[in-house]
Amino acid sequence: MPNPKEHINVVWLKRDLRLEDNEALYNAINSDKRFLILYVFEHILLNDVHYSERHFNFIKESIRDLNERLKPYNTKVMSVTSDVVSAFNHIQEFYKIDTVFSHVETGILITYNRDKEFKRYSRNNLIKWEESKNNGIARGLLNRDDWMENCEAYMQADLKDFKPKEDQFLKLEDIETLEKNVIVTNLNTPEDAPFQKGGSTTAWKYANSFFKKRHENYMFHISQPEASRKSCSRLSPYIAWGNVSIRQIFKEAQRIKLQSEDKRHIGGFLSRLMWQTHFVQKFEMEHTMENASVNKGFRKLKKKVSDDYQKAWREGQTGFPLVDASMRCLVETGYINFRMRAMLASFFTHILWQPWQDASAHLSQHFLDFEPGIHFPQLQMAAGETGINTLRIYNPTKNSLKHDPDAQFIRKWVPELANLDTPFVHEPYLMTSLESALYDFELGRDYPKPIVNVEENRKRASDILWNMKKDPEVVRESFRILKRHTLKNRNRLLRSE
Repeated sequence: MPNPKEHINVVWLKRDLRLEDNEALYNAINSDKRFLILYVFEHILLNDVHYSERHFNFIKESIRDLNERLKPYNTKVMSVTSDVVSAFNHIQEFYKIDTVFSHVETGILITYNRDKEFKRYSRNNLIKWEESKNNGIARGLLNRDDWMENCEAYMQADLKDFKPKEDQFLKLEDIETLEKNVIVTNLNTPEDAPFQKGGSTTAWKYANSFFKKRHENYMFHISQPEASRKSCSRLSPYIAWGNVSIRQIFKEAQRIKLQSEDKRHIGGFLSRLMWQTHFVQKFEMEHTMENASVNKGFRKLKKKVSDDYQKAWREGQTGFPLVDASMRCLVETGYINFRMRAMLASFFTHILWQPWQDASAHLSQHFLDFEPGIHFPQLQMAAGETGINTLRIYNPTKNSLKHDPDAQFIRKWVPELANLDTPFVHEPYLMTSLESALYDFELGRDYPKPIVNVEENRKRASDILWNMKKDPEVVRESFRILKRHTLKNRNRLLRSE
């Protein structure tokens, strides 16, 4: 008679690539069965337009970091390239899975549909699927009546520690047996890539340096494209991929704030952590904003697509130095600060008058910290298509003069302009013929001429969008959105400041 299969549990990692304050892992540790930690490099995501190699390399680095920390327990994360159901079917050939532990994922539509498919699969295979709340985000809310109180309670709750008992994990030899007939993902990544490296170990190096010193100029430098690269926390990719939890960072920031003589910088950081959670919750409740304007009244807005404009924007060749510098920096490093992100989106949707949907994939592919719950709501806000937010049409030249006055950032990323005097770095199109000869610089040869007239296009966008805010359907939708998403105590998000 064949031996019965051992009953095990599985921790299914997604955007929660950490050991500490990982409720799914914590629940597995407190179960009564051995368990496997699994990460699936899913074909649906590997082929999705929002994702790129930099994201998967960050995930691989994160898993390598986990595996290093799991060595004392003679285990590792089983990492396979597959679809999710096939991966679980393969495990079930060797073991009987009793419970799958994971976090609720606020992802793109295909991951939501994948979860619905897995729910059917688990029910049909008599598997219990236990999903935990991720970073305070609640599924199934109809409004925000009690959201702030519940979110604050989540942030103040004790962290979930990582204290496994002996022999709780499937051992390396068990995992090696499982790996024989599946595509095991190669976790090697380029060593010289110019991106932040993944993993909780690296995440805490950034966090500790920020809380120890770098935060001291946080509010002063937050809008400056160059200075913000050091003064901002740079924790966004680690939060997006779950190398740290929001709660871990929130508690550490609160601790540092109590010790700080100048509390405004850490206070400003804390408020932005809460706003991050607020926007992810908004996306959780309005998933259609992935592809369509959250305010249905703006869906009638039609814009003529220009392949030439979009190509110039993607390649940093618009003829507007701060726009081009920001795009080139993003493509090269995976990071620019919030104001430059908003300016890129505003320039695309307002000045170039292109549909925000056409900017979405390019930006998400290049943001190392791509977080769907931040990406889509913020892109729509920048495009002015929510009906409830202030319309902001960024003037790239004014932002350049204000936030990069010495043109340090522009010179670094648009080296064609590096040898010009500062006023011409900001506005090379103001050079006279004589000045062009003196600098041996020709607009259109050495650097593109501006592809549009900013003032004319800014006025067009402003007039159209302000008029649309009076449209009856836009007004009705604005009331609906406010009713659904407005917090009863909105100012409490800012109380940390």
